[in-house]
Amino acid sequence: MERRALISASERLGKLPPYLFAELDRKRAAALKRGLDIIDFGIGDPDIPTPPEVVEACRKALSEPSYHRYPRNRGSDFFQDAVRRFLERDFGIRGDVEVTALIGSKEGIAHVPMVFCNRGDIVLVPNPGYPVYRASAILADAIPVDVPLLWENGFVPALERIPPEVLRQARVLFVNYPNNPTGAVLTREQMERIVRFARENNILLAVDNSYSHIRFDGLRPVSMLEVAGAEEVVLEFHSMSKTFNMTGWRVGFAVGARRLMAGFTGAKENIDSGVFTAVQAAAAAAMELPAEHIEGLLAVYRARREALTAGLQRLGWDVFQAPGTFYLWVRLPRGADSMAFAGKLVNRAGIMVTPGSGFGSWGEGYVRFALTVPEARIHQAVGRLEKMELYRNRLLRWLRKQEE
Repeated sequence: MERRALISASERLGKLPPYLFAELDRKRAAALKRGLDIIDFGIGDPDIPTPPEVVEACRKALSEPSYHRYPRNRGSDFFQDAVRRFLERDFGIRGDVEVTALIGSKEGIAHVPMVFCNRGDIVLVPNPGYPVYRASAILADAIPVDVPLLWENGFVPALERIPPEVLRQARVLFVNYPNNPTGAVLTREQMERIVRFARENNILLAVDNSYSHIRFDGLRPVSMLEVAGAEEVVLEFHSMSKTFNMTGWRVGFAVGARRLMAGFTGAKENIDSGVFTAVQAAAAAAMELPAEHIEGLLAVYRARREALTAGLQRLGWDVFQAPGTFYLWVRLPRGADSMAFAGKLVNRAGIMVTPGSGFGSWGEGYVRFALTVPEARIHQAVGRLEKMELYRNRLLRWLRKQEE
């Protein structure tokens, strides 16, 4: 009897690059094993604890026996009500929109091409951008096509440069502002232009609004759904992770018009069984927190941002001056390999950063610093970089003398 070939993963899995943050975690573990004191600017995982009011809400909910059973897939009534109050209070969104709970916004985002694309359809992916956008297209047998985000354009997509033959096949455009990894934000005019583009080309706008409240320009958080006509083309994804320091809780929500949400929630109902109801209670409590929570959070990140920016600029590093997220996007000298640079930084200074190439080809030549490190450690990291720079300058002077 002829032996069958060994079981192997699908071809589409072979098209996926290694997941950037899993790779970073392995590098970090290896460095710690070598005994290095690591200052970790790599992954955007807030170091500030979840607010105690949120933890207490979950603790109380855990004692409710009915919450131990299967949750409602779209979210309990109290969760839905909290989301709607949050949307109206912070974004001015009211009216006929549908809401569904997510096991973190990443989960919801990853399902978009599966729901809205057929095999061979094009998904427009910001580059540099969150790696899940590209991966989700590949796993849905769709074709990811880059939309370059460039420094000289403020890292806003130049939609007019997308070729007509690409637009004819495009079904989804991922948009993420405040932007990871660059920190860029959109003006109202830019938001209106993107919505108009999506409507004219019959493209779904999958809006990743995970960093909505993390901005330092004094302006309020915004939603693409505020734009006139957006309800025809926009599904927006929100997360508790960054705004409320709840990365490990895995909870967020999607919002959009009933017509668009119907297919999305229908797919989810066939894939998962919803968010644990006690976690929904925690999320509801988070969305009811007073404005002082966000103000206090921004004050911490602002101080860290100013300390790291000043330190890097003092060393001559080229920092993109962006008002959003808790990241710094830093341009390396021309021709520098971001992965190699990040590796040297770990080995020589015990500092972890995220190489820009992990966010796509247009991220090459950059690194990202996450401000999820206490301010004292930021000053320590700058000190280590100053020592590296001093050593490099001494070495260059010594080499020049040898040449003489």
